[in-house]
Amino acid sequence: MATFGNLSDRLAETFKNLRTKGKLSAADVDGTVREIRRALLDADVALEVVKDFTGKIRERALGDEVNQALNPAQQVVQIVNEELVQILGGQQRRLEFAKKPPTIIMLAGLQGAGKTTLAGKLAKWLAKDGHTPILVAADLQRPNAVTQLQVVGAQAGVPVYAPEPGNGVGNPVAVARDGVKFAEQKLHDVVIVDTAGRLGVDAELMKQAADIRRAIDPDEVLFVIDAMIGQDAVATAKAFQDGVDFTGVVLSKLDGDARGGAALSVASMTGRPIMFASTGEGLDDFEPFHPDRMASRILDLGDILTLIEQAQGAFDEEEARKVAEKFATDSFTLDDFLGQMQQLRNMGSIKKMMGMLPGAGAMKAQLDNFDEREIVRTEAIIQSMTKAERTTPKLLNGSRRLRIARGSGSTVTEVNQLVQRFEQAAKMMKTVAKGGMPNIPGMGPIQGAGFGGGRGKQQPKKKGSKSGNPAKRAAENAALASGTLPASAGGTGFGLGAKAAKGGAPTEEELAALQKMLGR
Repeated sequence: MATFGNLSDRLAETFKNLRTKGKLSAADVDGTVREIRRALLDADVALEVVKDFTGKIRERALGDEVNQALNPAQQVVQIVNEELVQILGGQQRRLEFAKKPPTIIMLAGLQGAGKTTLAGKLAKWLAKDGHTPILVAADLQRPNAVTQLQVVGAQAGVPVYAPEPGNGVGNPVAVARDGVKFAEQKLHDVVIVDTAGRLGVDAELMKQAADIRRAIDPDEVLFVIDAMIGQDAVATAKAFQDGVDFTGVVLSKLDGDARGGAALSVASMTGRPIMFASTGEGLDDFEPFHPDRMASRILDLGDILTLIEQAQGAFDEEEARKVAEKFATDSFTLDDFLGQMQQLRNMGSIKKMMGMLPGAGAMKAQLDNFDEREIVRTEAIIQSMTKAERTTPKLLNGSRRLRIARGSGSTVTEVNQLVQRFEQAAKMMKTVAKGGMPNIPGMGPIQGAGFGGGRGKQQPKKKGSKSGNPAKRAAENAALASGTLPASAGGTGFGLGAKAAKGGAPTEEELAALQKMLGR
């Protein structure tokens, strides 16, 4: 989520300064609110939204909920998080489907906002959920817009209704109306109508979009807005709301590196919820918008729920169970390792997934330097092995490793490193699967981490003197080693045996040993 990267860094630095204070004064709160205001304004958030947002934070931060908190700084972060959720719309808003199919979804927005690509993303997302969407090419103005929608539809595996060639030819209102009728005949339960955009808000654009809306009476009108257009986002959204009106907002290009904070203003200024977010160029880089999760990402608190949902969608539960059994029985092979890596790739960008972890902002440099192609190179090395070599890595002698390196375009050193990492990972997971403590390379066993296995044998207590006097302790240990001092000696403050500790008289052997120890 590079769009909000700078804003996240600024807010994280502000909260970092708060954590050193055990109690917050009014001056501390004012300083924090001032830094938050600057961060939001630098990120292009609308001034009206910034004033309202920081005013609420200041009021709550000076109230009892912070003054009486055990950790005031943490309480302020919680307040900022809650208010940020409200700016982003409060609760998630889902698509409302028609009681009688088809459900009609109309897309509107400026040219270049990404409507056509987003139409394919939305259609593919709906198809995964069991729907049968169809795309309608009603953008007949932009050059090759119809062709682009057909290409996107083919990539998404969704049919496209395109009776007109476009490029200024055809009636978009008629195409939209006929597309809905075609969908009813072919029993498609969702119709997604792609409409024309312009380089700026104009009367012709608004009239055409309004005419299409009246003709098809859509269940949802989604306003697609580029998250990188800056302060124009609010003005454009208001213009479309007045001219066409819309039921929800879709943020596109959230993977860009512009400031993008104006997108935070749209929901607050228009009163319409953000429903979806486009986070990349691929058709799978599309997700429902959760205000609470987005607020957590901006504040570098992570987004574990989205990460779990992606994992559930990519990993096969039955396959995971089989892999766990292989770990326990020491039958995990490089083929299984390859399968796990391919499932990991199906989840999407590794950088994006790691960015969803709490505190990922502190690893920004490492994430920027992370090479996604490393997984591809690892796959190439494994795929250059024979079936027997993948099953039994011990077969990999020097000549075999040289052949694999040449076949995969890598070096023998890289092959050696892969085999070593695989053996360490397999050994570690086998230990965990059997309830033991993993021995992490470079760290040794994790002390105190029980994994449900049996306890190891207790080490016998080391016998020896417990005296605080170093000279006396050394003498007692020497006597104990020579057998002249009983092991029970040292149980009292004077080094006498257990009998003396209980009030009994020391034996002659004990007295003699004591005299010898004291040098008499």
